[in-house]
Amino acid sequence: MSTTTRTTTRQSRPIRLGPRSTAALILVSAVGLVAFGWPFLAPPGSQLSAHAQDAPWLFAGLLVLLVAVVAATISESGLGPKAVAMLGVLAATGAALRPIGAGTAGIEPMFFLMVLSGRVLGPGFGFVLGSLTMFASALLTGGVGPWMPFQMLAMGWFSMGAGLLPGADRLRGRGELLLLAGYGFLAAFAYGTVMNLAGWPFMGALASNIAFDAHAAVPANLARFVAYCLATSLGWDLGRAVCTVALTLALGPTLLRALRRATRRAAFETAAAFER
Repeated sequence: MSTTTRTTTRQSRPIRLGPRSTAALILVSAVGLVAFGWPFLAPPGSQLSAHAQDAPWLFAGLLVLLVAVVAATISESGLGPKAVAMLGVLAATGAALRPIGAGTAGIEPMFFLMVLSGRVLGPGFGFVLGSLTMFASALLTGGVGPWMPFQMLAMGWFSMGAGLLPGADRLRGRGELLLLAGYGFLAAFAYGTVMNLAGWPFMGALASNIAFDAHAAVPANLARFVAYCLATSLGWDLGRAVCTVALTLALGPTLLRALRRATRRAAFETAAAFER
């Protein structure tokens, strides 16, 4: 007589993206790269210096794409009620953390939470979480404007990058913590840099030597942009990076354990094995 035993293994696994979710994520990222980087893609003397007039349309278009990414991820990537609940809790927590430092000297504690959440729950969940957190925080602080979709994209990329780091299944302990701290430090500067790109092209009226010049060649504008970053945001970016590293090292072990325990208990992707 034979018996069949159903063995269920629960592990803390990143939530995987399906093909439609991946395609939507690639599409919105491609549009976002163009929206951020158009000053270096347009030929000198082009009419794109009037791009500010198109900001409302870009704002609406990017938001539609971001909503499509969220909807596709939720419908296809195994985000059941428990995962959606965790998404809501983490987004609300991140939105509440953002105003604590009010951006003073770059003290923005929400960034370390995005790093750890993206690491545990994967790049797809991380992108959705980063975007929704920035959207919720904009509603909370009254920071709604044409810059909001750029912030949503940049924070989505920030959180997604943590989910793409190597060793998600094997690396633990001090090695993982140092990896996340190093990523948080570099990604904090990257976030500030891409957000500078969102506003830099529209300060041409100042006629300064660090403003975007629609008639200059790409190398000249690149030098202007580097000078702009050094002059306006380096201090804030450094403060954001140091704050992210400090919170990751101090609170990372506890929060990583809590996130992984919650993920296992929720069993977002439970693997069932049958033994005869």
